[in-house]
Amino acid sequence: MSNSKFQNKYRISSARAEWHDYSGGDYFVTICTAEHEHYFGEITNGNMELTEIGRYADECIKQIGNHFADVEIPLYVIMPNHIHLIVIVDASNVETGHAPSLPQPSELTNINEKMRTISRYKGRLSMAIGSFKSTITRHATENNISFKWQTRFHDRIIRDQDEMNRIAKYIENNPYNWMKDKYY
Repeated sequence: MSNSKFQNKYRISSARAEWHDYSGGDYFVTICTAEHEHYFGEITNGNMELTEIGRYADECIKQIGNHFADVEIPLYVIMPNHIHLIVIVDASNVETGHAPSLPQPSELTNINEKMRTISRYKGRLSMAIGSFKSTITRHATENNISFKWQTRFHDRIIRDQDEMNRIAKYIENNPYNWMKDKYY
């Protein structure tokens, strides 16, 4: 799709795999803070000491399954300036639909309802992560806490059990390896 107004100069291409719809699967996700700022806390002797916004992020991660029945986060770690998660999206538990079943704009009562309807049809991974990031940002704003996310997030599709095991080990050891971390 061409953007003639800006001649594609400001278009940021998607980091998602074009061959995958992200409505089901296992993913290794990394979400970073803006400028890698240490908003979530600090690591002392290999242990993460969370700030108020870090504690809130921890609670929100634990609650994701209550808001997205098809999404599970069995393992994660909150670091000073980023979060690593293993996210499992159960494709058999996703409400699916096709464009013809979308309500027409005249049937929608407001823009928020329209956006909720549209979001049901994009990848569940992006939907869950976007909701999580939005919740943290809203909490920070409402409580006058300085906080900002880096735009987007990084994901890797986990292809087999060996890869899952390597990623789980990496997540579990992340606080101990903080001094060697590229985000340190």
